[in-house]
Amino acid sequence: MVEAKRVPEGIYDVIIIGGGPAGFTAGIYAARARMNAFLVESFSITGQVMMTETIENYPGIEKITGFELISVFKKQAESLGLAVGQGTVKSVSAAEKDGWSVWQVEDENGTREALSVIIASGAYPKKLDIPGEEEFSGKGVSYCATCDGAFFKDKEIIVVGGGDTAVEEAIFLTRFGKRVRLVHRKDRLRASRVLQERAAGNKKIELVLDSVVEEINGNDKVGGATVKNVKTGRKGRIECDGVFVCVGWSPNTGFLGDVVERDEKGCVIVDDGKKTSREGIFAAGDCCKKRFHQVVTACGDGAVASHSAQQYVDELKGVAYK
Repeated sequence: MVEAKRVPEGIYDVIIIGGGPAGFTAGIYAARARMNAFLVESFSITGQVMMTETIENYPGIEKITGFELISVFKKQAESLGLAVGQGTVKSVSAAEKDGWSVWQVEDENGTREALSVIIASGAYPKKLDIPGEEEFSGKGVSYCATCDGAFFKDKEIIVVGGGDTAVEEAIFLTRFGKRVRLVHRKDRLRASRVLQERAAGNKKIELVLDSVVEEINGNDKVGGATVKNVKTGRKGRIECDGVFVCVGWSPNTGFLGDVVERDEKGCVIVDDGKKTSREGIFAAGDCCKKRFHQVVTACGDGAVASHSAQQYVDELKGVAYK
């Protein structure tokens, strides 16, 4: 290996934004590659995995809470030498320093500079913002059927939403639940015709149209929901054991502004190497435009993004391998 050009003191090889599965996996790979890396995790933004009460589908681990799994990731990353700090990133901007093109990452603690950045800031589910939703989160209220469906075997389930995701989740949940009521505010579903036909042909699915869930109630866990017909104004209680909210996801990418290309939903657009539209910026996990939101796919994204960042930084430094 040819000796690399010296980078001015205080400039990291890579700054990783986000302390979820994608971020810590990227950090693990960066640390093992001997990159000078820094990860910023935010305690003010709760990631999807932290909201998951029990994870059973992460390879090699039979059962674990989301909080515990992230703690394992963090411990491993720090043991390999990854520097971790807390902060909520406000902006990412380009700059020049001592002849080097750098990226400046600003949070409430100040500004750090790096040759590359990995955005792993995740996404958060859109909420109904109704009474009981927050109280019973993880106690019957869920935002991921793949994550939590198996815990509702032979149970009564409500799915809120009418798009493709909601209908797909409802169909998936019929593998476990005794009955799945799909509650949607319009008089018809928004999902594709194929999905609507599948839902209509499934005897376990019951459509509750022109309706909204106004309140989720119970004691120690979900016991039912108050549903209102938007046309008649009539309210009624549906007994249930779980409420799955599927009204969309919002990527946590607002701090990026127009630094990188994003789609209409705000998701960062990346290629197969997790490269964004800007040189030196990579993205991984649920902040990206992708089809399947799972811990294991986020980890894969983080590994690829870290490898791409390493190659980019090596090229900047003039590193050549024989």
